[in-house]
Amino acid sequence: MLTVGDRFPAFELTACVSLESGKEFEEINHKTYEGTWLVVFAWPKDFTFVCPTEIAAFGRLNEDFRDRDAQLLGFSGDSEYVHHAWRKDHPDLRDLPFPMMADSGHELMRDLGIEDGDGFARRAVFIVDPENEIQFAMVTAGSVGRNPREVLRVLDALQTDELCPCNWNKGEETLDSAKLLSGV
Repeated sequence: MLTVGDRFPAFELTACVSLESGKEFEEINHKTYEGTWLVVFAWPKDFTFVCPTEIAAFGRLNEDFRDRDAQLLGFSGDSEYVHHAWRKDHPDLRDLPFPMMADSGHELMRDLGIEDGDGFARRAVFIVDPENEIQFAMVTAGSVGRNPREVLRVLDALQTDELCPCNWNKGEETLDSAKLLSGV
């Protein structure tokens, strides 16, 4: 699996971006949001149980991510048409403010190293800086949903470019290494 310090792989995927007729799909690639922070997360498959809870939770925090110049991008191995059908079917997914990318060929999940033995994406999230370097990577068991607020907290910490202690939150003091080393 790719991890901190690795380059996020190039990709070009079709995404479901809307339920509005004629505006449902868009091509998204590694240059679409060039120069911004990316929060890319994968889920195993559509029409499941844990996945919509996470996707909807990321959606509710979309403006918080945008305020930090970060773009949310979600994906699974399902097609853009399956994403569209799921969004239409599931009330918590209808108004998602970010693209649901279709990795139907599994290229992105393979390049990231998150394809499981059954051909599904692992429940992974990556924070990628504006220079396309992965700064955070996490995978949970398929039965355990991620905490989007924790992902936002980590993004805040990364954007300080300072030393952040355990459980640090935006607005709190960071660590001063010079003071720590001098014992002051």
